[in-house]
Amino acid sequence: MVVEAGVGFWTGSLALLADAGHMLADAGALALALVAQRVATRPRTAQSTFGFRRAEVLAAFANGMVLAGVAVLIVKEAVERYFTPVPIRAMPMLGTAIAGLFVNLAVAAILVRDQKESVNVRAAFLHVLTDALGSAAAIVAGILVVTVGFVRADPLLSVAIAVLVAVSGFRVLKETAGILLEAAPPDLDVSAIQRTIVETPGVGAVHDLHVWRISERFDTLTAHVTLARGAHGTDVSRRVSERLLAEHGLDHVTIQPEAPPPDEVVSVRASRDGRKIR
Repeated sequence: MVVEAGVGFWTGSLALLADAGHMLADAGALALALVAQRVATRPRTAQSTFGFRRAEVLAAFANGMVLAGVAVLIVKEAVERYFTPVPIRAMPMLGTAIAGLFVNLAVAAILVRDQKESVNVRAAFLHVLTDALGSAAAIVAGILVVTVGFVRADPLLSVAIAVLVAVSGFRVLKETAGILLEAAPPDLDVSAIQRTIVETPGVGAVHDLHVWRISERFDTLTAHVTLARGAHGTDVSRRVSERLLAEHGLDHVTIQPEAPPPDEVVSVRASRDGRKIR
């Protein structure tokens, strides 16, 4: 980041400065990710009964916001540079961009294994991956400036970097916003879950069904189940929980059994002479 920023100012390359700015956001994102993971491992308290698992989600959400801000700043500067081109030292720019690409690919290789299991690490991985693409865009801009003298390639490719940054930021924001708003996890079909509950022996009906995600790999379900005639609440709750685990992978389930509605009441009134009339 420091090398790209220094060379970017020296050569006048916005593409390098944009990539360096993105790397600055990455440095903060990785630090935030590290702190969030440490906080997430803290045990739960009487006030935080789910613990601090959402710390990772909040960190990823903040990372997405930073990405969006970086994208806007890059586009603003690129527009100004396009209409008012500045001279660029293309060869140092090209060499620095190539070195940056290799560094970003090395960091991405470190993160790729764990990014599938943590939304926080995935946010950091997307930061680094878009950095690698940004370095590739800077390389293309450098080649165009060196070979054909097309100076406007630098701001144009900077906009391409901004688009990459914005797309990755949108993906992170969409995923983390869904968790923070307690939306149903995208990999779970709530209609199918409801059918599974209703089809369980002893279940008459289900209502107040809620499925949400506390944090990565921690999905939660609560539901009120109306019992069928003659069914026992404990047995039905156990059967529902077992089916939800087997068919949908849900292991943090709370089922509240409710008694079936009473039989239809027949109104009875007494006649004037004392006989009961229905």
